Amino acid sequence: MRSGTAKVLHPAAGLPIGVQPIRRALEAGASPVVAVVGHQAEEVEQGLAAHLPAGAVRFVLQAEQLGTAHAVLAAREALRGHSGPIVILSGDTPLLLAATVSRIAAGRPPGALLAFATMRLADPAGYGRVVRDAAGRAVRVVEQKDATEAERAIDEVNAGLYCVEASFLWEALGQVGTRNAQREFYLTDLVAMAARAGGAAAVPVAAEEAAGVNDREDLARAARVLVRRRASALMKAGVSIEDPERFDCDDGVTVGEDTTIEPGVRLLGRTRIGAGCRIGAGSVLRDVAVSDGATIHPYTVAESATLARGAIVGPFSRLRPGAEIGEGAHVGNFVEIKKTRLGKGSKANHLAYLGDASIGERVNVGAGTITCNYDGEKKHPTVIGDGAFIGSDSILVAPIEIGAGAYVAAGSTLTDPVPPGALALGRARQANKEGWAEKRKASKEGNKK
Repeated sequence: MRSGTAKVLHPAAGLPIGVQPIRRALEAGASPVVAVVGHQAEEVEQGLAAHLPAGAVRFVLQAEQLGTAHAVLAAREALRGHSGPIVILSGDTPLLLAATVSRIAAGRPPGALLAFATMRLADPAGYGRVVRDAAGRAVRVVEQKDATEAERAIDEVNAGLYCVEASFLWEALGQVGTRNAQREFYLTDLVAMAARAGGAAAVPVAAEEAAGVNDREDLARAARVLVRRRASALMKAGVSIEDPERFDCDDGVTVGEDTTIEPGVRLLGRTRIGAGCRIGAGSVLRDVAVSDGATIHPYTVAESATLARGAIVGPFSRLRPGAEIGEGAHVGNFVEIKKTRLGKGSKANHLAYLGDASIGERVNVGAGTITCNYDGEKKHPTVIGDGAFIGSDSILVAPIEIGAGAYVAAGSTLTDPVPPGALALGRARQANKEGWAEKRKASKEGNKK
C-alpha cells in the first residue's frame, strides 16, 4: 500500500477493509472467530474491534511474520478443543459475501480434508496457480515465484479461502516447510497434502468477490463495489438514487423510503436520513440526522448536525457540529451555522454566520448577519427570542439577548440586550457633505500640476 498504515486498516465505504471478512464470518455463523494480527498488531486490533460487537472476535498475535501457514498456526491455542471444520479467510478481501463463506464451509465432499476457493483471472499475476491432474482434480497450488512458465500461464488461481478439518489442519501445519522462493511457510501447501491424504475440493467463486486488496487501485475498486451494493440495497428498499455511479455511502448510513438522492451526494459516517427527503447534488453529509420530509438543496456540507421534519437547507449552506435546524426552518445559500439551534419556522436565507446561538421560533435573520461569539479567548452565547426580526448586515456582539418580537434595524452593531418588542438601532450617525466629490477631484487635479 506504500503507507504507514497497516493494509487491513485502510478504509473502503467507511470501514477498515479487515472488518468486512470478520463480519462475513460472524454472519455465516462461525464460532469462535479468531483474528491473527502481526504488523502494527496493537493498532490493527484497536482499529478493527472499534467496528465489531464487543467480544465478537478473539485476537491472537503472530509475533514474527513467517508466512500464511505460520499465521494460522498462531491461532491454534485460541482454537484448542475445537473439532470439525475450520474456515480460514484473508483479511484483505472486503468484497466477500457471507453466502460464499457458507458455501466454502459446505464445500468439502465426503472424505475430503480440505476445500478451497478458486477464481479465474484474465491477469493472474501475483496469485498462486491451481494445478490439476489429468482427471481435473486440484492437486496443488504453486505460488507465482515458484511456478514454471507453463504454470504461470494457468488462469485459475487460489482465492485464499479455505475450509479444513481441524485434526488434519494442525497435523499438516507441523509438516509445512520453507523450501520455496520466499522462504516462508505457505498455507497453500495444505492443498497438495490434502490431495494426497484424502482429497482437496476446489470451489469456484466470483473473481470480483474474492479478489484481494494489494494496492491503492484495488482499494478504490473495492470501495466502488461496496458502495454499489449499498446503493442497490437502498433502491430495493424504496430510495431513489438518480445516478448510483455518482453516489458515495458509508456502511453505517440509513435512508428512508421515498427519499431522492441526486448525483454526487456523499453520505458518510452514521448519517441517518428519514422518509420523503430530497438530498441535492454534490451535498456532503457526515453524522447528520435528517428527519422526514426535509430538503437539502445542492452543495450543502453538514457534519454532526440535525434537521427536523420539513426543514430546508441550501444550496451552498454549511452546517457545522452542533447545528440544529428546527421544524420547517430555512437555511439558505452561504449561511454557516455552528453549535446553534434555529427554531421552528425560523429563516436565515442569505450570507450569515450564526455561532453559539439559541434562536427561537419564527425568527427572520437578514442577509449578512453575524453573531460575534468569540472574543479571542472564550466563546459567548447569543439568544434571540421568538418572532424577532434581525435586519440585514447586523452584528450581534455576544453575550447578548434579543427579546421576543424585537426588531434590529439593518446595519446595526449591538452590544447590549434588546427588550422584547423593542426596536434597536446601533448605527453611527450619517453625515452628508455636499460637493465633497467635486472638491476631491479638483484637489487631485491641482496636485498633478
